[in-house]
Amino acid sequence: MAGGRPVWAPETVDTEVPSAARVWDYFLGGSHNFPADRQVAEAAIAMKPDMPLLARAVRGFLHRAVEAITEAGVTQFLAIGAGIPTVAAVHETARAITPDARVVYVDHDPVAVAHGQALLADDAGAICVLGDLRAPGAILNDELVRSLFDLDRPVGLLLCGVLHFVSDEYDPAGIVATLRDALAPGSYLAIQHATHDAQPAETVAMLEMWNANSPEPMYWRSKEQIADLFTGFTLLEPGVVFLPSWRPEPQLAPEEHPERFASYAALGRKES
Repeated sequence: MAGGRPVWAPETVDTEVPSAARVWDYFLGGSHNFPADRQVAEAAIAMKPDMPLLARAVRGFLHRAVEAITEAGVTQFLAIGAGIPTVAAVHETARAITPDARVVYVDHDPVAVAHGQALLADDAGAICVLGDLRAPGAILNDELVRSLFDLDRPVGLLLCGVLHFVSDEYDPAGIVATLRDALAPGSYLAIQHATHDAQPAETVAMLEMWNANSPEPMYWRSKEQIADLFTGFTLLEPGVVFLPSWRPEPQLAPEEHPERFASYAALGRKES
């Protein structure tokens, strides 16, 4: 740490402005966050105490989805809005099944990218690049992405915890369609998206608090709106369901109130 700034934090990062990626890192028990991030995170936890549990549930869905995609024979993954790679990251999960799996992590937070690049410095099959989901063309045409991927072969596209930061102004369905059209048949799309469906007043209040204190407001959507994001994909069973209900681990007891995670999850396959 130099001058109070951690060595992993780029000089261009304003440590006084909270970041969704770093708040999420805090929920997961990580250390790559600043006081501004922790303040927002703690305020969210005060209003919805199971936020860290939600973060782990999202990581669990991502793990199960990557396993399903890898078992289907896909060896390339594009994780947009990936945050800071931590334990059970995509490349680790995929390579437990297919050792030659290749992964591109994309995030718009320079701290997340800097940390990811440091972690993956010696990994020729996994990279972390700076990019914004709202500019999908720039991601698809990035030289590093192109150097690692063969877009004529299927890709596992992972959009977990990111689309609910995209406002209607940027046309999230159009963004997904742009990415879909660049993918080969046999590709997969995994989405986890926050929702206001079946949510109590305190959860809605937490969203309002977040949007009042973060430069990255959230746009929660209904089940029908989230299902529409899979246009051009065939949804795999069990379809669009509350987060913990998507192919739960068989050794775990069923979640009695899956709606409390305020989030839907689904996986789809591009047929043509």
